Amino acid sequence: MPAPPLLPQYILNQLVTSPADPRPVLLTIAGPTAVGKTALCVQLAQQLGTEIVSADSRQFFRELSIGTAKPTPEEMQGIPHHFIDSHSIQEDYSAGRYAADALALLDELFKKHPVVILTGGSGLYLQAVTDGLDELPSVPPTVRAQILEELATNGLPALVAELAATDPVTHARIDRQNHQRVVRALEITRGTGRPFSSYHKQGFAEADKRPFRVVKVALTREREELYQRINLRVEQMLAAGLLDEVRSVLPYRHHHALQTVGYQEIFGYLDGEYDWAEAVRLLQRNTRHYAKRQLTWLRRDAEYEWVNLG
Repeated sequence: MPAPPLLPQYILNQLVTSPADPRPVLLTIAGPTAVGKTALCVQLAQQLGTEIVSADSRQFFRELSIGTAKPTPEEMQGIPHHFIDSHSIQEDYSAGRYAADALALLDELFKKHPVVILTGGSGLYLQAVTDGLDELPSVPPTVRAQILEELATNGLPALVAELAATDPVTHARIDRQNHQRVVRALEITRGTGRPFSSYHKQGFAEADKRPFRVVKVALTREREELYQRINLRVEQMLAAGLLDEVRSVLPYRHHHALQTVGYQEIFGYLDGEYDWAEAVRLLQRNTRHYAKRQLTWLRRDAEYEWVNLG
């Protein structure tokens, strides 16, 4: 199997079926936004004669294309991409539901292909497929309602401070700028009287419990090059009509998929909080920060083999 440019042969060697472990292989290609995942995955899929399963938590939604950098038909080059435009923004689609659907799909794809590619920048959704998710107890909805009221009244820093005091393990691990993650952790902690981190499995589900082997590759670039690519992508999104796309989803602005970079900055502009120049600056800055958080998440998983594309 000749190695395509940019992917080391020693990684490709892991894709060859071994007599000691004849299971098919799920090649997981992760990395921050704008690093170049789509182009490399299409190249690999062409070479391997396989298909791509997307694990991007916002590209599921048909209404979100520009702000999610959804690959175009031209970029896909005829390679089947699953879980792109698969749902409506009007639906709630969790990591757990996605994992169940993706595993069912993989059962079918592995009947045709010895290797299937899983790719995306959403670490939680990748993890849900490769390792599984923790089972968490149910909590009365009044607990979440109270936390959300405190978030609106006192802001996120107060909740982050509480998390640091009650569950330092989770505080050190999660994205503390993501209010959804902070609220969820506190919801479990308050509702059960036990730290959110105490419900985590040791290492999550073991890889050998899956009916496939997992080969994990994380892509990166030199920081300045990655930031230049991010700034260029933002400019391309704006030129492609991001403002109009954001206007079209205003009725769903409280949906989880829209509580992220690429949409929140434009919502602020439409709300009159700042001018267009500031919206563009925030969009570029926050996308760079998002890329840093993606890299931080991936570096916590020692199973990833890192490949520098720049």
